[in-house]
Order: sequence, then C-alpha cells, then structure tokens
Amino acid sequence: MPCQPVFSSHPSSLGSLIFSSPCFFGNNQQDKLLLHATTISFSARNQSESTLSIVPNGVSVVDRPINEEPNSMEFDRSNARSRVQNLVDRIRALPIYERIRIIHVFEKEQAFENLSGFNDVLLALFIADEPDLALNLFCSNISSYNLMPDSWTFSIIIKCHCKKNDLNEAKRVLENMVEIGFLPSVATFTVLINSFCKRGKLQKAIETLEFMGRVGCKANVQTYNCLLKGLCYVGRVEDAYEFLMKIKKSLVKPDIYSFTAVMDGFCKVGRSDEAMELLDEALEMGMTPNVVSFNTLFNGYCKEGRPIEGISLLKNMRERNCIPDYISYSTLLHGLLKWGKIQAALGVYREMVEAGFEVGERIMNTILRGVCRRSWREEGLLKDAHELFEKMTRNEGCAIYPNTYGLVIQTLCVAKEVDKALMYLNEMVGIGYSPPRMITFNSVIRALCSEGRVDEAVSVLVLICKEERRIPSRICYNLLIHEFNRQGRWLGSCTVYGAALKRGVIPHKRPSKQAIIQAGMSSLLLID
Repeated sequence: MPCQPVFSSHPSSLGSLIFSSPCFFGNNQQDKLLLHATTISFSARNQSESTLSIVPNGVSVVDRPINEEPNSMEFDRSNARSRVQNLVDRIRALPIYERIRIIHVFEKEQAFENLSGFNDVLLALFIADEPDLALNLFCSNISSYNLMPDSWTFSIIIKCHCKKNDLNEAKRVLENMVEIGFLPSVATFTVLINSFCKRGKLQKAIETLEFMGRVGCKANVQTYNCLLKGLCYVGRVEDAYEFLMKIKKSLVKPDIYSFTAVMDGFCKVGRSDEAMELLDEALEMGMTPNVVSFNTLFNGYCKEGRPIEGISLLKNMRERNCIPDYISYSTLLHGLLKWGKIQAALGVYREMVEAGFEVGERIMNTILRGVCRRSWREEGLLKDAHELFEKMTRNEGCAIYPNTYGLVIQTLCVAKEVDKALMYLNEMVGIGYSPPRMITFNSVIRALCSEGRVDEAVSVLVLICKEERRIPSRICYNLLIHEFNRQGRWLGSCTVYGAALKRGVIPHKRPSKQAIIQAGMSSLLLID
C-alpha cells in the first residue's frame, strides 16, 4: 500500500539541521568512526523559490512558478545545490548496509526544523541512488515534523518512484498532487513522460502529456524530445518524423536534440541517408550539430556496411568545429575493420592516437589482425604490422590476445622473416600464453624447412611435444620428412617417421626407399 502522509498546517520554522550521523563499521573493523557529527545550516526557503530539477538523460530544466522571474534566486539555488551535494557525498561515503540507519538518526535527533532541509535530504538520497530510503523518510517522518510538502517535495517523490520503475505509483502521486491544489512543473511531467518512453510504455506517456495539457501546463521542447525518442524506441520512426514536422510548425521549436532523436531512429532501421537529410535540414535552420548527432550517423553507416562514408563525415565534422570524441573514432574504426577496410582503419587509428585518445586493447588486437592478413597480399603493410605489434608489447595495459600473437608469427613466416617468427614463438610459449594454435607451429616449421633449416624445425616439433596431451599434426611430420628426404638425410627422416607412429600419427610422407634400406628399417615399407 502506498504511504498516505498526514499534512500539517503549521508553518515551517527557521533554524539549522544538525546532521549528526554516528555510523560505525562492524566489530571486525574495530568500530572505527565513519562519520563525525557535522552541522549543516539550512536557511528557510520560500515555497515558491526556484530549484533545479534533475531530468533523466542529462536534460536539465527549472521548476518555478509562472510569475517568478527566471534569475530571481540564482544565489539561493547555488547554495541549495552545494548543500545537497555535500549530503550526497556523505551518504555515498557510508557502507551500503549502514545507509538505512540514516532514517533512524533523523528520527532520534528530531533533525528537521523546516521544509527546505527536509527536501534537501530527500533529493540527496535520490541522487545517491537510495530512492527507497527517500520514500521511507517521506512516508514516516514528514508529518512528525509538522511539515507540509510542497510542489518540490512531490516532484522528488515522483522521481524516486520513476527510479524504482514504479511508474504507476509515480503517476498516482502526480494526480494526487493536482487534486490537492499543486500545479506540477513541466520538469516534473517530463520526468514521468521520459520514464514511460524509456520503458516502451508510449500510450502511458501520451496520456500523461494529455493530462499535462488539461491542467494548464505547457510542454516544452524537452518533453517533446522524450516522446520522439520513445516513438523511435518502439520502432515508430515514421510517426516520430511526422511528429517532428508538427513541432516545427508549433510555437515550441525543435532543437538539435529533437533532430538527433529522429536521426537515431532512422539509422537503427537502415535509413541513414534520410538521417543525413535531417541533419542538413537542421543546419539550414541554423542549428549547430553536436557530437551525438554525428555519432548517430557513424553508427548508421557502419551498420549498413558503408563505413567509408564515415570518413567524409569525419571531415565534415571537423569543418564545423565539432570535435570527434572517443565514441566517434571507435565506432568508425570498428565499422571499417568489420567490413575489411584496413587501410582506411589505419588512417583513422593514427588520427585517433594523434587526438590523444587511448585505443582499447580489443580494437588494437582487431587492427593488428586485420593488418597482418592484408599484408599477405600487400607487402607495404608489413611495416605497419611491426609498428603496431611493438607498440602493444611496450604498453603494459594493452594485452596481445593469443590468436593475435599467433597471426603475427604466421605473418612473419609469410614475409620470410623466419628468425623473428621463431623468436616470437619461443617468447609466446615462454611467457605462459595459452598454447599457440597448431597452424602457428606449422607455419614456423614450413618457413624453416623452406630455408633448409630442418634441425631448427625439429626443435619446434620438440616444443610441441613438451606440452602435455599435445600431439603434433600430420602436417608437421610431413614437412620434416619431406625436407630430410630432400637433403638426403635418411636417418633423420626415419627418426621423425618413427616418432610420428609412436604418437599415433601416420604421415602421408614416408622416408624414401633408399633411406629405409640404409637405416635397416625395410619392414616399414610394404613391397609389392
């Protein structure tokens, strides 16, 4: 059952709030004092003063009565924010299991002398992600302090219910608020509408908007932006576009966030060209696109397999003095790598590094693997692969994945840099990487045999055999036997062949007939 606070007609008194919270750690922490008694002075605020409202998704709007001047109490608002932030910091410093004691402390100390202090604590609990405590404080304590909630109190309670995803209760509080004579601000309505939209309950959001109009509260552009995002969230992109066109013709003009919301909807359904047209339209209206607008397009182009168009978009972005952020570069880079545009990805990677961004290890590994594979056909990329690999080995925070390490070794073998390949293989095994794939060993053995270095190739075979339960592939034995035969080293080919049979592997290649005779192993060859 929702709480039903008892309202008192007694006026709030001036005074100070003694925030004395003697919360301790448990006995295993030697009962060390966590918070010292702290006195925070609260000056009484007029119930009609302006206070900052926090709306989800970073939308910040102001709750204020209709007749109040916008800048009338700027200093008071600044002080209120400072007090609330101080409380938030203290609450967050408490262990989770100790925070519930805050309510008991306030009850014991009879702390609240005015509504201003009470609202500040409610807001602090909300910001500190403790909506349950805020609701408990409101339901159990407000009447005991002879305080009567105002519009701001109810606004905080509605936000707490929204944070708990109890939207029906939030709507009930809003309706009750109107019934007892309060007019919710546009910010309060927007919080609830946004919460409905984020959860796909679009019909509820529209009903709240209609209720908003009936009580005489006019929606602003932030309210409409929430509905635009909600329409796109449920896949109604065409409806979102039509709604945007209606907003353009209304007294409330859309902003760049309105256009970005619909652009995002178009990009998610593979209609990035239409999203680009919307951006052009916003530019014609004199709006300045932000980094989110461009990032939306990057995401759309990459999903559609058109990441190269993101290169020109990146240039367009810089021309408009919009600085790309980490998401801009990483989205474009991921798209270029996904669709095999390695050269372009390298260019974006270098630009990203020059801009001062740290490229994540996952992307670094993906780039390096892509460059390695492409270098098998384009020799010019081998140098780039070397540089990337060396940079990653120097950076302790960027781990080289085992499959990346193995691909680097294979690339060196293809490029006939066998000494480096052998060195990296020994390093890979020596530093405790997960066992390299058999294809990596095969590549090194093949490269060594192609240069006639069969004895070193045998040492690689021994390296495989040292690993428990690891059996060399038939390819390893075939390569070694073939090279021993080619060099006329008959005893070597017979030894390798015998080792293969001992491990249950039957090579396709066999020691030559002459080798078998010389080694006295003619029984191994079936003579027709």
